[in-house]
Amino acid sequence: MKYFRRQLRKNSTPAECTLWKLLKGKHIDGMSFRRQYSVDRYIIDFYCPQLKLGIELDGDYHYYGGAKENDIDREKFLLQYYGINIIRFENKVVFEQPQSIVNKIIEIKNKR
Repeated sequence: MKYFRRQLRKNSTPAECTLWKLLKGKHIDGMSFRRQYSVDRYIIDFYCPQLKLGIELDGDYHYYGGAKENDIDREKFLLQYYGINIIRFENKVVFEQPQSIVNKIIEIKNKR
């Protein structure tokens, strides 16, 4: 998994690179995030250990074939066995409304 995570980081999508600039360095309320974080057999795009929150960015491929169903199964597994909640955003939200992602993370933090 370590090699695969490293490859994912090296070949990040433009949306992942842009969101990482917002998340890294504890810029959002002092919370730390990890990029391409593995849990069991899954890799989460971004993970905040303080909130047990995963953030997934969905490109076009998430809407074809069985990808949507796989995403649902994965989210159920991560919540049930690891207590990790996943929030999803379309790639375009990163570019068009990045503050909405930040606001959602802060909202989740404030609910805890």
